[in-house]
Amino acid sequence: MSVPRPVPLDGEARAAALDGLRGAAWVEVQTRDAIAKEFRFADFAEAFAFMTRVALLAERMDHHPRWSNSYRVVEIELTSHDAGGVTERDIAMARSIDAMVPPAGGR
Repeated sequence: MSVPRPVPLDGEARAAALDGLRGAAWVEVQTRDAIAKEFRFADFAEAFAFMTRVALLAERMDHHPRWSNSYRVVEIELTSHDAGGVTERDIAMARSIDAMVPPAGGR
């Protein structure tokens, strides 16, 4: 039995999902169908520890972000390549990532 392919969010479903993330500073990427967020930490070690937690989440979810790190800044971009856009899987991952940010770290 095959797993159904994820479907990109559009219309009211997309607006509602993104509104739930707006307070967390996730934004739509203008150049492709994706969402992104920048996280800032106290130092490189804190940023790298955060990336390690996100990497473990990505493996569990079998959903891997596009990301970059420069010293204390981590930029993450999410999209579902197999669906050709942002899906519920991306929204769930964004929420899980936000929950991993230490209270004093990230923004």
